[in-house]
Amino acid sequence: MCHNLSKYTPIFLFLTLSGIIFLLRNIHTVENWNCQAISSFYQLQSRIHSSLSVSAFYHNHTYCTHVGQKPSPEDELEERYLLELISWPSPPPHSGPTTLKQTSDPVHSLFTILPAKEGREWHVGDQLEVLVQMHDFQGRPKRYGGDFLLARLHSPELGAAVVGQVVDHKNGFYSALFPLLWVGSAQAEVMLVHSSEAVAVLRRLREERADRVFFKSMFRLGLLSETTVCNLCLPPDHQPLCNYTDLHTGEPWYCYKPKVLSCDTRINHAKGGYLKNLITNKEALLFKSGVNLKVYIHASGPDKISVLPQKGTVRWERNICSSCCDLKMNFVFSILYFLSDKVEEENSTTKPEHIQLETSGYYYMDSWRPLDGFTMRQFNESSAVVQCLKNKVINMYGDSTVRQWFEYLIGFVPELKEFNLYNPKKVGPLMAVDSTHNILLKYRCHGPPIRFTTVMSSELRYISNELDGLSGGPNVVVVLSIWSHFSTFPVDIYIRRLRHIRQALVRLIDRAPGTLIVIRSANLQALDQEVSLYNSDWYSQQLDQVLRTMFKGLNVLVVDAWQMTLAHHLPHALHPPPPIVKQMIDMLLSYVCPERKKSQK
Repeated sequence: MCHNLSKYTPIFLFLTLSGIIFLLRNIHTVENWNCQAISSFYQLQSRIHSSLSVSAFYHNHTYCTHVGQKPSPEDELEERYLLELISWPSPPPHSGPTTLKQTSDPVHSLFTILPAKEGREWHVGDQLEVLVQMHDFQGRPKRYGGDFLLARLHSPELGAAVVGQVVDHKNGFYSALFPLLWVGSAQAEVMLVHSSEAVAVLRRLREERADRVFFKSMFRLGLLSETTVCNLCLPPDHQPLCNYTDLHTGEPWYCYKPKVLSCDTRINHAKGGYLKNLITNKEALLFKSGVNLKVYIHASGPDKISVLPQKGTVRWERNICSSCCDLKMNFVFSILYFLSDKVEEENSTTKPEHIQLETSGYYYMDSWRPLDGFTMRQFNESSAVVQCLKNKVINMYGDSTVRQWFEYLIGFVPELKEFNLYNPKKVGPLMAVDSTHNILLKYRCHGPPIRFTTVMSSELRYISNELDGLSGGPNVVVVLSIWSHFSTFPVDIYIRRLRHIRQALVRLIDRAPGTLIVIRSANLQALDQEVSLYNSDWYSQQLDQVLRTMFKGLNVLVVDAWQMTLAHHLPHALHPPPPIVKQMIDMLLSYVCPERKKSQK
């Protein structure tokens, strides 16, 4: 038997060797076939992906999607709606890498004021349209949208200003629409905050680098202490995690487990720092102050109009350009291109004549004037503030932008004495009391993520839990501001946090209908390259849109910090200057103590 097997051994060896040689000689062919098959699969997958319009929704592809409680079908539907609402046009794919010369250049770009209908004068109640055309650094017109623009109409002589609503036509043209609200001169301003190419970088960072701001916690037991990295989501395969997910809300938070100490020895929370080198040198050119970051676009002709008193019925329709003779010739041809470009116009789902302006108010004589029929009172004396807040408990929750309101009130009202709780001034919790007039003012920061200096673990509270602990009532005021510290995270994480707060507010309103709830919106801030990557106005604008939508229809009032800072002539700042804060506080106090309407006979 063994002799017969040994006889066939050379044959087996020959066949094995031949097979190995065949594979070695044809391995490239097999690899090419495999690559072609994979490529075809992804092409097919891409077509299916596009046909289902999934690209319109924001998707987070990091491990952050797997943290927190699974949303209900209703919550998932709302989330999809919100993500579609804030979807942003992406630059088209280029055959080669995009260079700075191909990106939006505010110096070469132009805007023009479209003439009034039938060449008539402008009147209060009309709507002004400004047409913007973007060009690249080579002076060539851009054929796609996605630039982040801001618009403002103002009159320095009158102390008047209003925000414009920007409509992206997705073909390189934009419309900025303004309501005309005062008699006299009105000057248009258009600013490029970020090019469409810069926005694409910001969106990628939000989707893929939620860790670009990191946090840390100290663990201590006796004389032994350890510090580890913490975040809302951490890769679980690096090392064991300590799970600090909130039991009531399900809000997740994790720290890497210390090597020696246990998870229950954590004593504080702090901002760890910012990751560097997140973008390439070419991408860094998209965030140059004075070049393509918050730079004004020039007008091709006059940038001012004269507004006459209201005449007849209030008119809010779009005013079509009927005569452009006074414009520069090159811009005339561009406008004709814009008006005749039917293919691109069909791609734009929103047209200026269908826009209902969402203007919450405007400045006149340097004073904010709401447009919703509400009258804002002026609280110029501390005694007026005291009378308004008498027998009131004001609970402020959120980030440093609402803490700024707390600081303003205790600085403006001598009767409010801050009670020393021996907490850091920039962290809190903070409390001030006027025992004579029975006023209690409190501030507490929201739960993580919070980029403050050291906060004791025992003081980390989620807003929804704090709201569930309030009795509420007609003498209770709740003020919320939560947005800035969520700019580096996927939007669905912010949606989840607001959902928990909204549920807690509904419970509060149900048990105490007289409770006054005021929400402070996001605001603009000064930007450079580094700040843009973590706290860009584009991030803030996206979060602000989500916040307004999620609380619409609920019995809450909004202080529109976004339009108040954009319309004002003072420079943008994360913590707005005192004149703007004063307007915000006046708005808050007007909600607390609305102007009494005179009885009519």
